Amino acid sequence: MIALIGREVSRAWSGGGLLLPVAFFLLVATLFPFAIGPDTVLLARIGGGVAWAAALLAALLPIERLVAPDIDNGVVDQLVVRGWSDGAIALAKTIGHWIGFAPTVMLAAAIAAALLGMDGRTLLMVEVGLLIGTPGLAALGVATAALVAGLRGAGAVAGLVMLPLALPLVIFGAGAIEGGLTALKLLGATSLLLTAGGPVVAGMAMRIGRG
Repeated sequence: MIALIGREVSRAWSGGGLLLPVAFFLLVATLFPFAIGPDTVLLARIGGGVAWAAALLAALLPIERLVAPDIDNGVVDQLVVRGWSDGAIALAKTIGHWIGFAPTVMLAAAIAAALLGMDGRTLLMVEVGLLIGTPGLAALGVATAALVAGLRGAGAVAGLVMLPLALPLVIFGAGAIEGGLTALKLLGATSLLLTAGGPVVAGMAMRIGRG
């Protein structure tokens, strides 16, 4: 399991993958002040929503290479032959995907706090929310990648599938800035549900895809 997780993390961070979420996040955070204007109060209020939108898109960026290449190249078949279940493979991919993008997104949120006018408390709530919610985003990303593997234009289809399902995470995550503990509990429950169910759905989709 550790070796497979390490492989997923190495793939996520190769070819500039480590810096891509940070660059993307900072690009979004830089453009928003130009679009909204120099209203620091308004920027601070929407900063959490911007952070969560950027986190969602960062989880979506590598979705085409999470599952499909391993199915096409026979890697999943080899792992199954060696005794791995599809669910266990999906769980390892989920953990690797989370390690691959979540820490960099949290780092980028801290860097972007000044651009969005977030104070210390707001930044803390954003970081706590990202820590709680990004496992759910990772599980949803792997499940979506497994569902669209082999489809033509999988990236566009993945966006259509994943974005509506991720809305509760984004809403509760952004709402935690104002809603406090109650919103964090709702975020945690939603993230836990996705984290538990995502590998199961992904494993079933991978099994069907191999068949």
